[in-house]
Amino acid sequence: MNEKQNPLNESEKMSAPDAESGEQATHNSPRVPGERAPDAPDTELNVLWPSALSPDETTPATDAREEKTEAAGACEEARRETLPESRRSFLVGAAAALAGFGAWRWLKTSAADADSIPWPLRRAHEFNERLARGYFSTSRLAPTFPRHLARMPRTNGDIGLDVEDFAPAEWRLEVVSLMDGAKDEIAPSLSLTLADIKTLPRVEEVTELKCIEGWSQVVHWAGARFADFAATYQLATRSGEPLDVENKAADLVRYVSLETPDGVYYVGLDIESALHPQTLLCYEMDGQPLTPAHGAPLRLYVPVKYGIKSIKRIGRITFTDQRPFDYWADRGYDWYSGH
Repeated sequence: MNEKQNPLNESEKMSAPDAESGEQATHNSPRVPGERAPDAPDTELNVLWPSALSPDETTPATDAREEKTEAAGACEEARRETLPESRRSFLVGAAAALAGFGAWRWLKTSAADADSIPWPLRRAHEFNERLARGYFSTSRLAPTFPRHLARMPRTNGDIGLDVEDFAPAEWRLEVVSLMDGAKDEIAPSLSLTLADIKTLPRVEEVTELKCIEGWSQVVHWAGARFADFAATYQLATRSGEPLDVENKAADLVRYVSLETPDGVYYVGLDIESALHPQTLLCYEMDGQPLTPAHGAPLRLYVPVKYGIKSIKRIGRITFTDQRPFDYWADRGYDWYSGH
């Protein structure tokens, strides 16, 4: 009996290891990828399932997405803030442009008096004239210079200097006095030749010709004082009495008008500037007779005025109490043109 029971005991002994080995096989068998092992730690889930990250833990991809989102939000906010400013700037710029255009149109259409100069510009010219008249004095002389500094000026401006229709030998200076102007038919009281002008005291001066364009040139001039011309022929007073600028200013004619023989170019002068001691009826420049381009045979030179007043080739001089027309003043320049 004892021998029969031993095999049974052996088989039972063999079955126990098999059961243990089966359980051990279960623990050592391969897992399906992604499947959590029964005894795997929780950190393995974090590797296999990113969605299980804790709120305080992020990946580089998540950081990049958040930065892009924040940048897009900042751009959108800046756009919303800038858009009203851009619209406002556009509206302000458009309003300024319209106002400027309207002001320009107003200046163009606000003409006054017979000269058709817009009155705002005319008021500015009148202010300049009052200012210049305020500091004008016959004793205030233009600066003079040494003879060696003088040069011939550029031949600037040829209005009224048509060569084809001009005969120097037939030239005459016609003079109309205030008394002549009171007649029904205005006729010159004098017709003078260049030789007549040269009988007046000869004066030389070296002064600066200033052009309204901005350039200037020291020039040597020679001729007769306009004041001597007016006094000799008794042209500048209403009474016809001898000229006395200092003591009988009220007796002076107010203006002088000068024009070229063809009447194309013309200037107007206040009598005070015309009688300034340095204003010349000039027939020489740089020691030589005038050339046709510089106004031969006779031109005016007024050192207290810009060059547009120093008319070339004078054909007619009129003494008047009416403010005369002026070529460049009719085109918007200052009638007085003093400096």
